[in-house]
Amino acid sequence: MALYPPPLGDKRKLISPGSLEGSPSPAPGQTSQFLNQFLKTEHIGGLKRTDLDPSDPVEQFHAWYNEAAAPGSGVAHPETCTLSTAQLPSGRVSARIVYMKELDARGFVIYSNFGTSGKARDLFGTPDGASTGNRWASLTFWWEPLERQVRVEGRAERIPATESQAYFDTRVRGSRIGAWSSRQSVVLPPDPAVEGDDGRAQLDRWVKEMEEKFEDVEDIPVPDFWGGLRIVPERVEFWQGRQNRLHDRFVYDRVEGEGDAGSASWTLSRLSP
Repeated sequence: MALYPPPLGDKRKLISPGSLEGSPSPAPGQTSQFLNQFLKTEHIGGLKRTDLDPSDPVEQFHAWYNEAAAPGSGVAHPETCTLSTAQLPSGRVSARIVYMKELDARGFVIYSNFGTSGKARDLFGTPDGASTGNRWASLTFWWEPLERQVRVEGRAERIPATESQAYFDTRVRGSRIGAWSSRQSVVLPPDPAVEGDDGRAQLDRWVKEMEEKFEDVEDIPVPDFWGGLRIVPERVEFWQGRQNRLHDRFVYDRVEGEGDAGSASWTLSRLSP
């Protein structure tokens, strides 16, 4: 990405990351290339159609995920991804980092608050009609040491409460209390009665209330407003970095009207970088 020099006298700073040891520095006003241009060989050596599962993007994701999760891959948290949603009717887009917790034949599952959060607003709408709800969402995984990216586009659906409870039970007690305590994304005003408070005091009170409520309860129930969200894929792209930005990209597209996500038919196409 090139950043052009500002007008004379403009004191805005340009992005200028440090270069690799022994490598040439980026030109003034430029960031380094997305793929390390100074490696003698490409990390993977390219991606070909024959490297991919011919008919199932979920199986292909499993294969890539296992490589990212393998010891020595250099990927610290392969389950980390960006969830993007869009609010209607405004069309405003929101994105946030989340953890994929489960993957099955139907799709990719995350867990979160779906009562007051921005995700809930975008996906399911609001009672006042300010947001009408838009079930389309996307996930993006970026595994830098492997120079790989996976992009998932699909429709979101809540998973059954029994499944959410099963996952909720695996969380440490503090996290379960935290899920009950937080009104996610709600503004926390400072409490003038608490010296130096910036809004945290209200959250601490909610936590204390929930700790008291569940003081003698071991099996804490999952809140109605909290649980799992499955992104049922309609399109899944596998991206392999290559030199000179001539990356390899292959995309699976679900064939319209042919079965649910677990038994869908898919096309597989190479995309221009």
